[in-house]
Amino acid sequence: MAANVLPWVVGRVCGSHWDAPLDFGVRLKDDRRLLGSHKTWRGVAAAVTGCAIAAELVQLHWWLGAEFGALSMLGDSLSSAWKRHRGHAPGREVFGLDQLPEALLPLTLLRASLGLGWAELALVVAVFAALDVAGTSVRNPPSPQPRSP
Repeated sequence: MAANVLPWVVGRVCGSHWDAPLDFGVRLKDDRRLLGSHKTWRGVAAAVTGCAIAAELVQLHWWLGAEFGALSMLGDSLSSAWKRHRGHAPGREVFGLDQLPEALLPLTLLRASLGLGWAELALVVAVFAALDVAGTSVRNPPSPQPRSP
């Protein structure tokens, strides 16, 4: 959750300060950004730092938390690149694609270090997906529809 929420929180607090794009502004052949404007180095730093602190709080090594945050952001960036490739607008939520890579990549690669079995891993991913979907509706409420005359 730290890797998912902290980049958003830090972005809200900092506004446009330190929002260097993670994709360095690289554009695809159709002139769309590789990752979109929502992926920044500031967000990666927030996720990695926040996960390192969270790991220490639950008595895991900070380095394991930092790895988790970095892998989570890699999964999130890969899903963003796929969404851009498929023509989705930055910030548009795609159920599954916005939850699974971000959770599955770090949990799968760090499963043994975290002491998780496959059933526990599946449960953690399911809970994360449910919380992310619920949190997304709070962070990005639907725009009000204009009234017709």
